[in-house]
Amino acid sequence: MNLEKLTKMANEIAAFFDADPDRAAALDGFAGHLRRFWEPRMRKELVALVDGGGGGDLLPLVRQAFVERRAQILP
Repeated sequence: MNLEKLTKMANEIAAFFDADPDRAAALDGFAGHLRRFWEPRMRKELVALVDGGGGGDLLPLVRQAFVERRAQILP
């Protein structure tokens, strides 16, 4: 899938959950959403982007979730 589109979609989801004042709840919400609604292939591509040092356009919540909630996101 197009990484630009994945980045845009992840940022839109993160923006929704980032409104939660409870950071842990926001991270859990974002990670849970990806787990429930994104195909494993999409999640793996975004993880590879983050792990490779790319994705400079990703919101901080996205990056933090892939570090702190990786087990919730990946299959």
